[in-house]
Amino acid sequence: MEPFHAVMPIWRHPPVLGLALLLVLGEYVWRRQRGRSYDLKAAGVSLGIAVGQSLLRPLNAALTFAALAFMARFAPWHLPLNDWRTWAVGFVAVELAYYWFHRLSHTVAWMWATHSVHHSAREMVLPAAIRLGWTESLSLGWLCFLPLALLGFPPVMIAVLLGANLLYQFVLHTEAPVSFGPLEGVLNTPRHHRAHHSSESAYLDCNFGGVLIVFDRLFGTFRPGPDPATPLAYGLVHPRGTGVLAVALGGWGELLPRIAAARGWQAKVRVALGRPA
Repeated sequence: MEPFHAVMPIWRHPPVLGLALLLVLGEYVWRRQRGRSYDLKAAGVSLGIAVGQSLLRPLNAALTFAALAFMARFAPWHLPLNDWRTWAVGFVAVELAYYWFHRLSHTVAWMWATHSVHHSAREMVLPAAIRLGWTESLSLGWLCFLPLALLGFPPVMIAVLLGANLLYQFVLHTEAPVSFGPLEGVLNTPRHHRAHHSSESAYLDCNFGGVLIVFDRLFGTFRPGPDPATPLAYGLVHPRGTGVLAVALGGWGELLPRIAAARGWQAKVRVALGRPA
């Protein structure tokens, strides 16, 4: 969930912020009424990470948008921003690029160092959605979106669609028994996303879609989530510390010593681009 966080920060849009807070409160009441745990300390850590990430957000977004604008200069054509067909095709194209960004973020150690922050939450509750890495520019996930600009999609459109993608995913981070009915076959849903966040071996590295789940079905990474009443274990397979800094920077604390210990630059590259430990 890392790229383009600056596009639509929730707290700059009071109605969106108000709705998000109401959903968080409603989920808290629902969990307590049903005897489910709610780790307020962990929710506070998620908030602390979100505050730190927001301070770096303008820099990360500016660098990413500059890269998109630079790549757009080499596009053989430029699709019109005011044409609905550009937005329709662009939505699917952004979803495909996001799928591969998200999948690589789980399978490439250098990218996982940032993305693992989001998976560190041990409860599937809405505040976990804002537990986002601080080092998105350093992790280079934005490279996955440069081909869209080279294909002629306007950088502004790419940014807006990604912002909408991330806002949609906020409501997926819950164990509430929300059913999308027949749309479960097309859209990413809380049930699908529960499987994605599970640390159980049966669900590792699955359901990478943003708004859509169709690319997971197409590329063989789809796993149907269990019934909402079925408990799942969440968080990292190898848990880290629980403080804000330990969560936000723990991925690099694990990866950089491994890179330093590798002998020769080729071995170091293999560690950085290999699978997470």
